[in-house]
Amino acid sequence: MAMMGPAAESPDAYIAALSGWQLERCKMMRAAILGAAPFEETIKWTNLVFMANGPCILIRAEEHRVLLGFWRGKRLRGVDPRIKASGKYELGNLVMTETTEVTADEVARLAVEAWRLNIELGNPAART
Repeated sequence: MAMMGPAAESPDAYIAALSGWQLERCKMMRAAILGAAPFEETIKWTNLVFMANGPCILIRAEEHRVLLGFWRGKRLRGVDPRIKASGKYELGNLVMTETTEVTADEVARLAVEAWRLNIELGNPAART
C-alpha cells in the first residue's frame, strides 16, 4: 500500500486488504459512518466512498496514515477543528496516524453532519 488505498472491487475487499492499526481504524470508522446515516457505500478512485446525494465521505488507508475525507469538510471544521481544508472547493480531510485519537462517536457526529449538508445543499460534485 503506497499513497493510494488498496486496489479493491468492493468495500468488504477494501477492508480485508488492510492490516494492523489501519485495519482497526478503518473498520471502526466504516461502522460509525454506516450507523450514522443511510449512506450508499462504494469504491471510487481507489477509496472507500460513502454517497448521500452525491459523494459525501471517503476513507483512504495509506502506508503511514489514514484519511477521513469530506466533500464539505470546510463546513465541518466547527465539529472537528482537526479537519484541514484541501483543494479549491469545500474538501477537507482529517489526517490520522497510528497515534491520532478518534472515537466512533466523533466519526458518527461528523458523518451525520456531512450527510445533512449533502441532503440540504445538494450534490457537492455538481458544479453550477
